[in-house]
Amino acid sequence: MNKWCFTGLLAIIILTFNGCGVYTFTGTNTNAQTITILNFYNDTGMGPATLSQQFTEELRDYYLRNTSLNIVEAGGELLVEGSIVGYNTMPVAPIASGNDQQTDVAGSTRLTIRIKVDFTNTLNEEEDFSRSFSFYDDFDSRSSNLTAEEDQLIDTIFDQIIFDIFNATVANW
Repeated sequence: MNKWCFTGLLAIIILTFNGCGVYTFTGTNTNAQTITILNFYNDTGMGPATLSQQFTEELRDYYLRNTSLNIVEAGGELLVEGSIVGYNTMPVAPIASGNDQQTDVAGSTRLTIRIKVDFTNTLNEEEDFSRSFSFYDDFDSRSSNLTAEEDQLIDTIFDQIIFDIFNATVANW
């Protein structure tokens, strides 16, 4: 290897490692220091009695774990509020039952939850929005029922909805 090739290679390596220290990712894209997350209410009347409380607490916990924002009761620079507006089950993946093939049953049942969110950013009103987030999960309704599967379904659905809300509010994805 000649002297110029070695010098060029060394320069590239040094620049590469110097550049690595410049980029940082904190998980959020906001200058805010405080956030208020109001209690979400279950406007559907469906689901477990603790559904709205569970969602609110899981949402707050997610922001605490993934940001440096301080959660305040009122007056936060960011405000997240809303309600659970959909809690529906529907049969999916019909299969024929019996020998006459005339009676169809659901091989799977789908639980869908929809949550309406109003987001206010007092530091940048252009980021304010009001929209719905929804997700679903299926379970085998031939071998189980909603009561037996509901807690796990809700956990899976809430995890995705909370991730989507987080991305829409502070990660700006």
